[in-house]
Amino acid sequence: MQAQTFFIIIISIIIVEFVFDKFLDFINRNSWETPLPEALKDLYDAEKYQKAKEYAKANGQLSLFSGLISLFSILVMLFIEGFGKLDTYVSSFFENQILQTLVFFGLLTLASSIIQLPFGIYKTFVIEEKYGFNKTTAKTYILDMLKSFFLGALIGGLLLGSLTWVFYAIGEHFWWIACLLVSGFSLFFASFYTSIIVPIFNKLEPLAEGSLRSKIEAYAKKVSFPLQNIMVIDGSKRSSKANAFFSGLGKTKAIVLYDTLIEDHTEDELTAILAHEVGHYKKKHIKQSLVLGILQTGLLF
Repeated sequence: MQAQTFFIIIISIIIVEFVFDKFLDFINRNSWETPLPEALKDLYDAEKYQKAKEYAKANGQLSLFSGLISLFSILVMLFIEGFGKLDTYVSSFFENQILQTLVFFGLLTLASSIIQLPFGIYKTFVIEEKYGFNKTTAKTYILDMLKSFFLGALIGGLLLGSLTWVFYAIGEHFWWIACLLVSGFSLFFASFYTSIIVPIFNKLEPLAEGSLRSKIEAYAKKVSFPLQNIMVIDGSKRSSKANAFFSGLGKTKAIVLYDTLIEDHTEDELTAILAHEVGHYKKKHIKQSLVLGILQTGLLF
C-alpha cells in the first residue's frame, strides 16, 4: 500500500510539473499576440517583430512536442517498472555499487540523448536555418555532441560516483555532506566556467586594444565595476545571433562578447549592452542564484 502511494505521488508530481511548465509557455506565447505598441513603432521594425513572433512560435511547438515525448517515455518506464528492471540488469553485471550507479544513470542518459537527438537536429538545421540564424555545420554539430557527451560523462560521473561513495560510506549524515559536495562543484564551475569549459567548444581571446576596449574600460571605471577580463568568443561559427554574458566570481569575473555582437553594433551600443551585464554583477544575480541553488540542493538531499 505504501509503495503504491509513493508511486501515485511520483506520477502526480511529474505530470503537474509538466502541465505547469507548459502553462507558463502558453502564457508567454500568448503575449506575442499583443500588437507592437505605438510608442515603439519608430524604434522596432514591424517586420522583424513578426519574424521574432513566428520564430518563438516554432520553437514553442517543438518544445511542446519534445516535452510530450519525454513525459511519455518516463511514464512508460514507470508503469512497466523499467527503472527497476534496468537496475536488476545492471546489478547482474557489476557488484561494485559505484559502478552500478554510474552504468545505470549512464544508460538512462544515453537513451534520453538518443530520444532528444532528432529534436536538436530539427531545431538547428530546420528552424534556425529557416530564420537565418544557423551557421553550424554537420561536423561542428557532431563534434559538439561528442564533446558534450564526454564532458557529461567525465564531470557527471565524477560527481555521481562521489555522491554514491558518500551515501554508502557515511549513512544517515549523507545529506549534508552530499550538499556540501554538490555546492563545491557548483562554486568551482561558476568560477571557472569561462576559462575551463567554454574553450573546449569555442575560441576565446581577449578583446584587442582599441577604442572599443577603451570605452568599455572607461564605463567600467565610471560605475565602479572591477573589470579584469573582456573576452571575445567566436559565436559566429554556430549562429548569426548576437549575445554577451557575464560569468565568474572574484578574480575570475569575465565579460564575454560574441564576435557577431561586435560586428553588428556600434561602440556606443556595445557599451550600453555591457551595462546590462554589469547590472547582473551590481544586483548580485550570480551570487543569489548560487545561494538559491545551494538551498535547493540541501532541501533535495
